[in-house]
Amino acid sequence: MALALVALLTACASGPGPSASATSTPSTSAAPTATPTAPITVTGTTGTGGYAVKVYFAQHPTSDNDPGKVFAVNRVSPTLGVATYAIQQLLAGPTAAEQGAGYYTPWADALTGASNCGGADFSIALDHRGSVAAPGVATLQFCRTTQIAGELAGARMSATAQATLLQFSNIHSVVILNSTGHCFDDLSGQNACLNG
Repeated sequence: MALALVALLTACASGPGPSASATSTPSTSAAPTATPTAPITVTGTTGTGGYAVKVYFAQHPTSDNDPGKVFAVNRVSPTLGVATYAIQQLLAGPTAAEQGAGYYTPWADALTGASNCGGADFSIALDHRGSVAAPGVATLQFCRTTQIAGELAGARMSATAQATLLQFSNIHSVVILNSTGHCFDDLSGQNACLNG
């Protein structure tokens, strides 16, 4: 039976920090679709007290030449901070069994240096495009320097993070920022991701 709960999304990946409301409806397809903004409602529990979420990884050989191809694996968040948990799992990478099936995270060893937000690896701001209010937009900002290893790695990294956050029904667009507040993997320097 589906259990609808209004959840608080923990804004930082570790340690105490500000919270934001959001609605979580896990996607059942490999390509999450955009849905209207709604107050994170968790639509079901796993029966073990956790909340079902998906984490989107790349997979050999499909994602190797097509960085937009990402694939969902199931996880169980122990708390209602489901979006934060899902991104933490993306950074942690696939299990050994998932690796055996070809899944991988392009985020492996990508974060380096000290955190500039109290020790957390990232923060998530709902209904914001950067620092500007924007309904339905989630801003994922990394707190440590991000290293992009390879020509298609940045696109793969963006695709996995975006798909992981777009599974939640109140998020229809995702902005990814580096630790200095600039658009992730934007070699132009124009910060186009911040333009709505």
